[in-house]
This record gives sequence, C-alpha cells and structure tokens, in this order.
Amino acid sequence: MSTPPPNPSPGPPPETPKTPETLPAPWSDGLRFAFGTLTVFPVTVRRWDRGAARTGMLSAPVAGLAVGVLAAATGLLLLVLGAGPLLAAVASAAVPAVLTRGLHLDGLADTADGLGSGKPAEDALRIMKQSDIGPFGVITLLFVLVAQVAALAQAYGDSWARGVLAAVVSATVGRLALTLAARVGVPGARPEGLGAAVAGVVSVRGAVVTAVAVTVLAAGAGVLLGTYGVVGCVLAVVLGCVAAEFLLRHCVRRFGGVTGDVFGALEETAVTVVLVAFCLFA
Repeated sequence: MSTPPPNPSPGPPPETPKTPETLPAPWSDGLRFAFGTLTVFPVTVRRWDRGAARTGMLSAPVAGLAVGVLAAATGLLLLVLGAGPLLAAVASAAVPAVLTRGLHLDGLADTADGLGSGKPAEDALRIMKQSDIGPFGVITLLFVLVAQVAALAQAYGDSWARGVLAAVVSATVGRLALTLAARVGVPGARPEGLGAAVAGVVSVRGAVVTAVAVTVLAAGAGVLLGTYGVVGCVLAVVLGCVAAEFLLRHCVRRFGGVTGDVFGALEETAVTVVLVAFCLFA
C-alpha cells in the first residue's frame, strides 16, 4: 500500500496572477488614453484595456484642462482683436465641440432622447444608439448651448480674467465628472462600447482625491478674482459635480448603467452648471 501524500501546509490561498490588462497603466499611457478618447489631439493610444482605462479616467481632468485653455485662448484672442464678449463666448463654446468632434454634445442629445422617450431600458438604449436626433435631443442641445454662450458672454463682459477662468474651470470640471462616473460601483449598461470599457475602473478613493485636487486648483485660480472668486470657483466645482451626480444616478436607474452617451451628457451638464454658477457666485 502506498503512503498517502502529506497534507498541504496551511496558509492563504495563492493570489490570482495579475495580467498586464488589469495592472494600472503608467501615467503616460493613461494620458494617451484620456486624450485619445476624449479629444481629437493627435496621440496614439498604446493600450486599450482596464488598466489603461483606470489611469486614463483619472487623467480626464488634464484633458479637460487642455481643452479649456485652448477655448479660453481663442476667446481672449478675439477680445484682443476687438471682438465683443458675445463673439468671444461663441468661440469659447465652439472650440470644445471642435476638439471633441461634437462627441459629448451628441451624447447629451442621445441621452435626452433616451430619457425623454419614457420607454423601458432596452428600448431607450436602442433609441440612444440610433444615428438621428429626436425632439428631446434637439431641445436639450439648444438650451444647453444657449446657456453656455450666455454665461460665457456675461463672464467675459464682467472681465477678461473671469471669462478665461470660466472657460478653463468648466472644461476641467466637465471631465472630472467623467472620472467620478467611472468609479467602482457604477455599472455599464451595455457589454460593449466606451461606457463598458471605463465603467467601474476608478476606485472611490482615486475619484475623491482627483475631485479634491481639481477643487483646490480651481480655488487657487480663483485668487485672481479675489476672495469671492475663490469661494465662487469652489461652489462652481461642487455644483457642477453634484448636478452630474444627480444625472448619473437617474441614468443608472433608467438604463441600468452608463454608456458612452451618458458620459457625454454628464460632461456637458457639468460644464453648463459650472458656467452658470461661475457667473452667479464667482
């Protein structure tokens, strides 16, 4: 009779080996992911996996900062050349649309059509996937763009510095809303697409740290406008994130999760609320 093999020594079970796709990507790859998916800047996305998505969504506000700086620079250039605040505002609102190929505006319109349809999640998602834009999408786009231009025009009219800060802070917070929406616990509504690729990739701690960092930087920029500018910038960031969070939760209830269109709607919602709040409180 053969001797039975000895019992294995007690101890914790072996860890599941981590694959390159699940390991956090270097910040260089994360920035490439953020700029490659959220802008038209000519970058090469070297990794398209959960690890790159995690670092990329944490880097989303950096992409927003770049878009905001270019938007503000365009508006400021027109003012220097003699244009009025309204024309500068139109340019500052148009530049982000150009730099994203209208992706976020399209997502806003599709999400509005899906929510406005009042249909069950499966039917609403099918409506959102159609290439045409329905009445809810058109109306939402109209009011959102008018609100953005009006707020920017008021900001530029008050002072050039206020207009520049409004353009930069709003674009940055708009992408911060994407970081917060990509946190753990927020599911994807579909098994494919950008929403599924980035859903739940960011830890809650990472999202909070990023939000705090953006708020602190916005407050620092608000110093240019004095004490009220600091408070106003902080309020604008908070209100923009809160508005996006309310929309996020509503979309998760209605659609069962997030999609790429929902991310676009969150970004445009945060941008609009920040601009309006900036004019009221900064």
